[in-house]
Amino acid sequence: MKVRTSCFGLRNLPQGLSFCVRYYFRHNHLQTTCLYSKIKPKKYHILDCSGSTCTHMTVPPGSILPWRFFSCKEGTKIPSKRKQNTSITSSELSYKNLLKSEQENWKDISARYKAMTKRIKEKLEELHKYTFNSGSPRIRFGENVYFEENGCIFLSKADDVDGGNVDILFSTEDLGFSAAFIQRIRISPDQRYMAISLKSENSEEATCVIMKLGHFPVVEKVIPNVFSFEWATNDVLYYTSQKNLKCQNVFMTTFTNQKHTKLVYTEQDARFFVDIYCTKDRRFLTINSNSKTTSEVWLVDCRHPFKLPALVQARTKGIIYHIEHRNDELYILTTYGEPAEYKLMKAPVASSGMENWQLVYALEEKTKLVDLEMFSDHCIMFLKNAGHLYLSVISFVSHSVQSIKLPTWACEFELESHPEHTTGTCYFQLTSPVHPPKNFAYSFKENNLIEQAVQEVPIITNCHTTRLLAKSKDETLVPITVFHNMNSKELHRKPLLVHVYGAYGMDLNMSFKEEKLMLIEEGWILAYCHVRGGGELGLSWHKGGCQHNKLKGLHDLKACITLLHELGFSQPKYTALAAASAGGVLAGALCNTDPELIRAMVLQAPFVDVLNTMMKTHLPLTIEEQEEWGNPLADEKCMKYIKSYCPYQNIKTQCYPSVFITAYENDQRIPLTGILQYVQKLRKAALDHASRTSKKGNRIPNIILDIQANGSHCDSSWEDSLNEVARHLAFLNKELEEVCHVQHMKSCK
Repeated sequence: MKVRTSCFGLRNLPQGLSFCVRYYFRHNHLQTTCLYSKIKPKKYHILDCSGSTCTHMTVPPGSILPWRFFSCKEGTKIPSKRKQNTSITSSELSYKNLLKSEQENWKDISARYKAMTKRIKEKLEELHKYTFNSGSPRIRFGENVYFEENGCIFLSKADDVDGGNVDILFSTEDLGFSAAFIQRIRISPDQRYMAISLKSENSEEATCVIMKLGHFPVVEKVIPNVFSFEWATNDVLYYTSQKNLKCQNVFMTTFTNQKHTKLVYTEQDARFFVDIYCTKDRRFLTINSNSKTTSEVWLVDCRHPFKLPALVQARTKGIIYHIEHRNDELYILTTYGEPAEYKLMKAPVASSGMENWQLVYALEEKTKLVDLEMFSDHCIMFLKNAGHLYLSVISFVSHSVQSIKLPTWACEFELESHPEHTTGTCYFQLTSPVHPPKNFAYSFKENNLIEQAVQEVPIITNCHTTRLLAKSKDETLVPITVFHNMNSKELHRKPLLVHVYGAYGMDLNMSFKEEKLMLIEEGWILAYCHVRGGGELGLSWHKGGCQHNKLKGLHDLKACITLLHELGFSQPKYTALAAASAGGVLAGALCNTDPELIRAMVLQAPFVDVLNTMMKTHLPLTIEEQEEWGNPLADEKCMKYIKSYCPYQNIKTQCYPSVFITAYENDQRIPLTGILQYVQKLRKAALDHASRTSKKGNRIPNIILDIQANGSHCDSSWEDSLNEVARHLAFLNKELEEVCHVQHMKSCK
């Protein structure tokens, strides 16, 4: 169960996650495939192995609806974009003019980065050859193993070591889906059917294709706009529909002799996002309705899939909970009780109300629950405390808890895809931004951790990891993780790249990236600032930096950068800041309040106009995100508070750092209009300042917007991602190269 506090959590984007809080929020996917993290295999895709609002109804939120039928066209293709209205308003004309102007500006400027971009691309591709593990995740069903490769799904036997006897079950190209990639698959319990979700890089809606397996697999059904799906039985599939980034309806479709599709559940509250999960023992499907602060779960009995779902516990404001099952008991991961952090509790299936919840395990203070996985006789928790990773293994047989500290260099876990419920060993990977993934195994029987032997790659990571604490404005200690080359001397002269996010209770993404390793090899210092608003220290850390506490995240970021400079990690003129999506709020705010702390900034699909966005309730995410940012329409104090830190609202005539922004025309989460207006206003302020202070050697910052026609907030092709990362690094090298060159000349003199 991947615990995504308030998220879509876009950890790879999502992957075999149980207890998955999958809200499709503004930061979705970008937390895991964000700035410099979007380099992914060219031919392989990770399988996600986890899946109409009626305005006149008077039924309460989350009501179970009577069964009702509706028609579903067979053979539906991935929908194309609707034809746009040909009439052009003045606002549309202004938008088009701005878009054209920025595209022409980038075309003129891009030549100066061409040579360096090419060099960086070549080096990243070379590193990728050694660090990319070509083995795609395997899904094992008894003697059969299913896996995906090159847009195809294959079937082999578990004992077929050489892979000589492999059957192809599905091909995106052969079936006319060449523009899509395979996002996740589900195999029915008897292996007669396979459900696959296909997604285009330019759209967030996926299409579900159901294949009837056999000697000659055939397409049985195609369902458009699907988010999550699970098999309840051999021939009954439950799925959620997605529209305008929202999932609020759950359907059941059957593949018996009498095929039909029924609406099972609808969510009336726009703040809630619905998904489906199957318990590890396949006893129940759970219909999970989650907002950023509150959740509600309904159970579908897989032995009786046509019965109405049963409510576990009615939603209670501020209480999040997720469900697993074992031996007629529900295991409940919840924030219920004090302190308001995650706890593992249990209750009988027959009496699942909150009054019957019994504590099984509680986390220590300032501990983050990263992941949880249930096995037949054990529960394993992946924890983070003070920057270090731990395993806590609960035995349901001996009623004991085993705690294991993992290697100090590790920053991220990745659990094995589709672990077998009855296995005696838990397999996972450990990684850091500069350490390629290493395979580990924990044996429940032996109670020990084993590092699995892997083929050595010709990469030597001479990297030192340092963990610091910066004192923020209100005396709160804020963690920082720093990486630098052990052979580097005079660190105060080295370039520093600072990373920040600080929203939705999400941790900074610290999994391995080739570009991070390249930067370390070239002498850069990397710093990750775990500011409030993120989730590194648990749920309270998130609450301490959202809504009326958002400025605390800004104060944390300033304190972190200041401490780094004081300790001799670079200095302002060699410092750059990187952020993506909602991380753009704090990064943009720092540029307004303390521009002298950094020399350059790179942003990917940044959220920089909080006030105007949260005032527009017609946008798909505005209502559900009020729990993160507040509601300026209903609260004047909230409006003034957002205005006090909103990057767009606080641009002023002063010396700004150079800024490189990547945005996407097809981004449904961050409106391109807001980014265009932000860039125009920022550029004007910087130029006005330069014209008023015409001192000798006065620097005019570069304000660059690179608008990508392909890709979206969550997905880009391998080639597009590689180009994007290379352009960002070329920009940073160019900006800091000028300073480093001048400093070198002075040193020579």
